[in-house]
Amino acid sequence: MGKKRTLTDEAKWGYILVAPTIIGLIVLNVYPFIQTLILSFSTTHPFGIYEITGPQNYVRMFESREFWKATWNSIYFCILTVPAGLFLSLVTAVLLNAKIKGKTAFRAIYFLPMVVAPAAIAMVWKWIFNAEYGIINQMIGTKVNWLTNPSLVLPACAVVAIWSAIGYDAILLLSGIQNISKSYYEAASLDGATKIQQFFQITLPMVSPTLFVVLIMRLMASLKVYDLIYMMVDQTNPALTIAQSLMYLFYRESFVAGNRGYASAIVVWTVLLIGIVTALQFWGQKKWVNYEV
Repeated sequence: MGKKRTLTDEAKWGYILVAPTIIGLIVLNVYPFIQTLILSFSTTHPFGIYEITGPQNYVRMFESREFWKATWNSIYFCILTVPAGLFLSLVTAVLLNAKIKGKTAFRAIYFLPMVVAPAAIAMVWKWIFNAEYGIINQMIGTKVNWLTNPSLVLPACAVVAIWSAIGYDAILLLSGIQNISKSYYEAASLDGATKIQQFFQITLPMVSPTLFVVLIMRLMASLKVYDLIYMMVDQTNPALTIAQSLMYLFYRESFVAGNRGYASAIVVWTVLLIGIVTALQFWGQKKWVNYEV
């Protein structure tokens, strides 16, 4: 009986300790998503009143060219940012792991964009991309409208997104690289392997689990991009409707137009899109992620 009481007491304490996390998850994540799902099948009115009217929001959404353009913009933004960002982050992590003077200072410098306010980052980069007196146009001697040209605005925003995330991703990859046993490199050196061969045969396979985590994080962040486009592209910018993402379309429909039912359908679609992309990544990880130590 004593053992049973002990186990029961331990179970109670276990439930008590995890209760704040579970309650927070339900209140902040599960309940809002259920409410969003209900609203996506509803017509909303002022003062929080809504009535369930069926899948008409989804019908309107799938028939909208603007919606499909926003979906493509989000996917295109992923294509622009994720591969280049992962490559540059991995190169940065390898360089920061090398035996160079002042690498601690370099780590802090690369991580600095993560602690700077996004509004400040957007303000600086808007000045850099300015068509009249921006640094880039001054260097190449042109007057390219980087943020007003519909074909250039997303690539310009992608540059800022990559620059902002390199430091954080590089630190994560650096921690993965530093967990690799040095005995692998010593054995490879004795066998005559070059640094490049060591990178592809040892570093890249061993850091692949961390690389996979960073990949998932970047894909989610890119598909949910909103704040960067909101701050980089002005409301009066003619390229705004061409460059808006799914989350920007959600913001416009929900907080500007007041159509929360249609906006909720956009959110549900975005969650579904992220789920599909994440599932594909988990399915494909078996072919390139190495969990053997």
